[in-house]
Amino acid sequence: MKAQFEIRGKWIKVDLDSGVDLSIPISTNVDQVNAYYAHPVKMEPYRSGDFIGEVKQGGSVNYRDISFNPHGNGTHTECVGHITEDIHSVNEHFKDYWQLVKLISIKPISTDDGDLVVDYDDVASLLTGGESAIIIRALPNSKDKMNRQYSGANPPYLTDSLIKQLVDAGIKHLLVDLPSVDREMDNGKLLGHRAFWMPNGELRMNCTITEMVFVPNEVE
Repeated sequence: MKAQFEIRGKWIKVDLDSGVDLSIPISTNVDQVNAYYAHPVKMEPYRSGDFIGEVKQGGSVNYRDISFNPHGNGTHTECVGHITEDIHSVNEHFKDYWQLVKLISIKPISTDDGDLVVDYDDVASLLTGGESAIIIRALPNSKDKMNRQYSGANPPYLTDSLIKQLVDAGIKHLLVDLPSVDREMDNGKLLGHRAFWMPNGELRMNCTITEMVFVPNEVE
């Protein structure tokens, strides 16, 4: 499947069949990535009377109950409904199925409080002008991001000033390889989420944040 994107007046052809999966699979492995003290993923055969939903235990089909927390157990995409009283669905508001995305790699820096934050002075200089989405890959980048236990570790996060720059640059979809764009424990401020979805008090309904992706080093 082919597509074309316009970048500064030049049309670029893209092969959509040669994409890279950035998601971390959900599994019941003990080393499944975890954040915010989420309960481990559970996948269990459904049981009712004499019926069991597992072929290797004598059942006719594999039919499982699955329990997981999208925000703590792996890659997930959020819309403004993540922080509003009203329930809003990603499925309802996300319609930008194909778009131009910029990948940038940034090494987190230390703050006076000892936190590690992702920041950049001039995000606009990194963009070509045609992107509607951006992926931030924190350095150093290693495969253990797919299995890290982030809970209680105060992992790196994005500054709200960086996120404001992204909004001003027209970025509608933000993807990060961190558990959250915000600090793990921030007393409910959620400055990054609010800066992205609620600038000047206006809701950006069709914009999304995707957290806990993994971007292989070979992806440029």
